[in-house]
Amino acid sequence: MDDDLGAMLATLLRSYHDAVAPRLTDLPHGPRGYQTLREVVEGAQPSQLALASRLGIDRTVMTYLIDDLAEAGLVERRANPADRRQRQVVATAAGTRVIADLCQHVRAVEDSLLHALTEAERAHLRALLAKVTTDADRDVDPCEVSDELVSSELAPGGKEMARGRRASIG
Repeated sequence: MDDDLGAMLATLLRSYHDAVAPRLTDLPHGPRGYQTLREVVEGAQPSQLALASRLGIDRTVMTYLIDDLAEAGLVERRANPADRRQRQVVATAAGTRVIADLCQHVRAVEDSLLHALTEAERAHLRALLAKVTTDADRDVDPCEVSDELVSSELAPGGKEMARGRRASIG
């Protein structure tokens, strides 16, 4: 397991969720509401649909999530000044205060989980994760990737190459 990135990330994510979730119980939708509100406060997503896409949340679920955050007075929907056909989700003053407070609690939990690292190492880890997640978020259509893999398997010699990839994986 020492070099199994997926297993290490899964272990860390489980520990993170178990430690953070109890601190977010008063926020609508708990951890998902926290991530959504953080993204709204940052203000980078021009529409509710873009917000759903960025966070990997089904757009119908996002509607209910935003409804609940709005009912709690943490966000509101406004016409997007850049495109009046869109509704932009904007944090209220209360939402901004709540997320600032929660971010401090979450950061303390993160520091506790990463206690084996020095402050400099934690900062470096965060920087590295930011770099790879930013790259991973680029617009990649999974269907196109799948089609490319299938096409390469159907090309002459492709099945042997695919079998070789599977053998090296398994």
